[in-house]
Formats: sequence, structure tokens, C-alpha cells
Amino acid sequence: MNELIQTVLIYALPVVFAITLYEAARGYTARHFGDTTAQAQGRLSFNPIVHIDPLGTIVIPVVLYLATGGAFLFGYAKPMPINYGQLRDPKKNLKWIALSGPAVNFVMGFAWLLLLSVILRTMQVEEAFFLQMAQAGVLTNLAMFAFHLIPIPPLAGGQILLSLLPHQMAYKFAKVEPYCFFIVMGLALLHLLQYWMLPLMVAGNVILQVLITPFLLLLG
Repeated sequence: MNELIQTVLIYALPVVFAITLYEAARGYTARHFGDTTAQAQGRLSFNPIVHIDPLGTIVIPVVLYLATGGAFLFGYAKPMPINYGQLRDPKKNLKWIALSGPAVNFVMGFAWLLLLSVILRTMQVEEAFFLQMAQAGVLTNLAMFAFHLIPIPPLAGGQILLSLLPHQMAYKFAKVEPYCFFIVMGLALLHLLQYWMLPLMVAGNVILQVLITPFLLLLG
């Protein structure tokens, strides 16, 4: 039981930040393109507390992690309110709003990797908890990065695809959106989701390792 509690604590902060800042990034990007809905509702903030959904941000990730032995992690924050009618060019702006979430996950992955490098090279940290949390931060954000790029709306990958398709094809493809949860869960239960996520996570990790190299040289 103690080991279980420690695992939950290790992943708690990385998961909460990965999920909630994803939504915050979408809100800020939408405002950049003219939509002030999130700002009007007090949701335009990088404060995770503003975006936490008790069920989707805390309960579901914990239950899925325990039920799958860490093989599958999924969660969500309060959906960011976006009024696409306020955007200057909804179809073109959509892809940038969609990309902003995975981009923030990638940046957070880099930040956790940098923290891990600093801890290992410059600090005398005997407690493994902090090292494991930094490692969990890298893994969690790479997983979220890959997951959100699945090309099924309303996930970011699906929204990017919608923005690139001709109007008629995009309209037809958007009809898949209500079934997204069932499609993703089906792929996960059939162990097919890994064939999408693992290559993206590996590629993302390779890029992170390249980006971190100059900082490692500075740390000595």
C-alpha cells in the first residue's frame, strides 16, 4: 500500500500540470486569434487549480494507471471554452489552437528533463522521490503529447486534420467526434494504441535529448 501511495504522489504533480496547462495553452492561443470567451469566464490562466476537473484530472488518471499497471494513462481538465465564431479565421486558426496543447506538453517534458539533469549533476539529492517525479514528468508529458496528436476529433490531432481537409470532407470527418472516447478506449483495450503512441514518444524523446545537450555541456 505504501508503494502504491508513493507512485500516486510521484505522478500527481506531473499529471495535473500536463493536463491543465494543455487547456490553458489552448485558451491563450484562442485569445490571440480573437476569442475572448475563456478570459471572460476567468479560465485564461496557467494556474492549474482553475482547470482541474476532480474526476477527469485526478480520479480517472489514477484509476487507469492502477488498472493498467501504468500502461495507459488518460485524463482531462475542464474543457476550455472556445467560441470558434469569434476567431478571425476559424478553419485556419483551429490548427494553431490544436497544436498549442501538445506543444506545451513537449515544452513541459523538456522542463522536467532539465530539472532531472540539474538534480543529477549539481545537487546532492539522496531521496529518490524527486528524481522519480522528474522522470515521471518527462514520461507523462511525452505520453500526453503523443496521445493528443491521435488524428480523431476532438483530440488535437483530429482538429489539425479537420483544419487541413476541404470543407465538405472536414464536415463529414467531424461526425466522428461523439465516438472519440469509445474509439480510443477500444484501441487501448486491443493494445493498438501503442503503435501510434510509442513511435511518437520515442521520436519526442530523441528530440528532447538533442535539445538538452547544450544545457548538459553547461552543467559539466
